[in-house]
Amino acid sequence: MSDLKAKFDEAVNYIQSAEGDFKPSNELKLEFYALYKQATEGDVSGKRPGMMDFVGRAKYDAWEKLKGTSSDEAMQQYVDKLESLK
Repeated sequence: MSDLKAKFDEAVNYIQSAEGDFKPSNELKLEFYALYKQATEGDVSGKRPGMMDFVGRAKYDAWEKLKGTSSDEAMQQYVDKLESLK
């Protein structure tokens, strides 16, 4: 496993298991979500959710903004963003 992948997995684990000391805003959660999806699945796929699915639509739009970003670049951005918040 590459060093970047290990750091990324560690960062994902930290965010998923963070207790009360880490309270990200909804915007920050969307950024982490989009970077995670781009890093693990690549460019956004499927249809954009309908107008009444506010959460799904916001997630789709955040992910779509990263279209063309490589998996490694998305992983690095995810790790860097978390490090800047610690």
